[in-house]
Amino acid sequence: MRVIAGKARSMPLAAPAGMNTRPTTDKIKETLFNMIQFDIPGAVFFDLYSGSGAIGIEALSRGAKHAYFVDNNKSAVDCIRKNVTFTKCMDDATIIARDVMDALYEIHDKADIVFMDPPYELGNEFEVMRMLAGSKLIDEDTIIIIEASVDRDLSDITKLGYKITKEKIYKSNKHVFFMYRGKENE
Repeated sequence: MRVIAGKARSMPLAAPAGMNTRPTTDKIKETLFNMIQFDIPGAVFFDLYSGSGAIGIEALSRGAKHAYFVDNNKSAVDCIRKNVTFTKCMDDATIIARDVMDALYEIHDKADIVFMDPPYELGNEFEVMRMLAGSKLIDEDTIIIIEASVDRDLSDITKLGYKITKEKIYKSNKHVFFMYRGKENE
């Protein structure tokens, strides 16, 4: 696992020890960032369920203004700190070692991009999206990306006022892009 592009290009990243993580492969990460490359410079980026922090670090490497890394697993948080320090991104990073639902109360910046990769068996994307919809953390310009297993149906999230704008399907997983349109646009 490595940083694909930007100021930290080619730097290797560690994975959390002892976790059953699903690090996003370099090829999938490159595809994802090709889709959002023009939205990254100057962006505030939320990396929820960060794992190793690879996605948020990639955003910082490509010019994001700030990244919030959220994970409640101690091994993951230690790994994120190590990777953010190694890639010299610490000044532009906030690491929150808490459950995502609790951590969202600690963030006071509006996100330009939210990336969420929860454990597939957790299945709490709807709850996180409901919380985001009722907050000042997102607006109609925020891009929200959920990584999920290829067979996971996320269409129920549209009931919260979101619109699915894009879906990229890979072999065993997918990225689903959402924009918030508000309750009146359901």
